[in-house]
Amino acid sequence: MNIAIFTPGKNPYSETFIQAHKNYLKGKVFYYYGGKGRVQLEGASTLVSKWELLRLRMLRKIKKYSFSYINEQAVLTSLKTNAIDVVLVEYGTHAHKILPILKSAKLPIVVHFHGYDASVHAAVKACNDYKEVFQFATKIVAVSTKMEQMLLDLGCPKEKLVYNVYGPQPEFETVTPTFAKKQFIGIGRFTDKKAPYYTIMAFKEVAHKHPDARLLLAGDGALMNMCANLVKQYQLESQVQFLGVITPDVYRSLLAESLAFVQHSITASNGDMEGTPLAVLEASVAGLPVIATKHAGIPDVIIDGKTGLLCDEHDVQGMANNMLQLINDVEYAKKLGALGKQHILNNYNMQRHINALQAILLEVISS
Repeated sequence: MNIAIFTPGKNPYSETFIQAHKNYLKGKVFYYYGGKGRVQLEGASTLVSKWELLRLRMLRKIKKYSFSYINEQAVLTSLKTNAIDVVLVEYGTHAHKILPILKSAKLPIVVHFHGYDASVHAAVKACNDYKEVFQFATKIVAVSTKMEQMLLDLGCPKEKLVYNVYGPQPEFETVTPTFAKKQFIGIGRFTDKKAPYYTIMAFKEVAHKHPDARLLLAGDGALMNMCANLVKQYQLESQVQFLGVITPDVYRSLLAESLAFVQHSITASNGDMEGTPLAVLEASVAGLPVIATKHAGIPDVIIDGKTGLLCDEHDVQGMANNMLQLINDVEYAKKLGALGKQHILNNYNMQRHINALQAILLEVISS
């Protein structure tokens, strides 16, 4: 099976789920990245030969086609040359942008939604509520039950829609937490939907009662400076540390020594929502209890009171109480973490995710 994966950009550090598709799907994967008129193929200097490129340039000039014509035709030629059997498009918004290619390719198309693309009001509206995407796609993949319902509400045919939550990288299964420190850890982009400021506000109460407690926040983003200012205002500089972007190896080592993973996800004012946060799955399969919110796909994978502790969105006091409950009862934290690890291994491991996606691709080819 020759699989073409289309993504908006190349290898962004936060999109490890796309890298998992590229690395673990069985068959030969051709990785096309870039926006409309700028699509490139990883590992290839050009999509077509220089003579074919010259022919396309001349044809565009004679026929007065748009500037994106050359790239679109080059992509179509590349798909034929590489004998592509099926196309997997990452993000509904990207599928909408490259619709001319998808229509002309006349190949089975699987569109994988991930989060903002199904929830941000402006993005959905700009894509005309995905009417054409739903029409031309053979299958649509949603990563949470909440997203599944949102796509149905937009008009996605039920028979095309498939629920397939992510799987954490297998390396996280090898983590053995020691619960050695009064340390909470969170990782992710500093964006509205992850509301890192709420996590800091919740930790404030913990810090006052446990001066030796620590909060580590990894990642970067637009809200970083605001969060740093909040830490200064609360005089928590000695207890809250911003790590910036860290490697998976460093993240796993920090998980191994921490008490719990924390993330206060919310629905942003523009509608932006999580899919199912991969960091939540990674922390849980590493054996740490997850302290988070009842948001998007989080309740799908974290069982409140059994594998983690969940509060409502914006409930800072509720999150603070959950953090205090675990810092005051490490044995309970260990119990939640152990049950969480087994739950993810049994139901949401990477092999299950890839096998399900592989089955979808094979199904659309055979049909």
